[in-house]
Amino acid sequence: MGSASDRIEKKVLLRAPRARVWRALSDSREFGLWFGAELAGPFAPGRLVRGIIKPTTVDDDVAAKQRPYEGKPWEITIERVEPERLLSFRWHPFAVDPEVDYASEPTTLVVFELEDVPGGTMLTVSESGFDGIPLERRAKAFEANDHGWALQAGLIDKYVRAAA
Repeated sequence: MGSASDRIEKKVLLRAPRARVWRALSDSREFGLWFGAELAGPFAPGRLVRGIIKPTTVDDDVAAKQRPYEGKPWEITIERVEPERLLSFRWHPFAVDPEVDYASEPTTLVVFELEDVPGGTMLTVSESGFDGIPLERRAKAFEANDHGWALQAGLIDKYVRAAA
């Protein structure tokens, strides 16, 4: 197990059926709407999915925070897809500086796990691997993503409630 600064974990109770939450996670178009990205192509294990940052359609305040990054490239590599249970991908966390080539850096692993609970679906989002990020940007990437995953938990909650 890594250090406390290596892993972020957020849990959110979504008052929606697991199938609905799964669609919001696993359909790349729906994912982009709440997350804040326009993605080219479906999610499939081993697939590199590219797109651009495009502010969320779910919350105007969060969209305003995403707007400075609008149009910047965004990419993930899908690791695992276990229908209605788990979706994971790898990416370069907080890779927003156009002057930096992040390709040689290690990636972090983002995992979305679903579980049926009374009243809905528990979504656990975790991101690990920050200890491998270069020291000069590790703390900023961790802090940005810790805050970001809290916002994203609220966005998917709003998204699935509005679509229910």
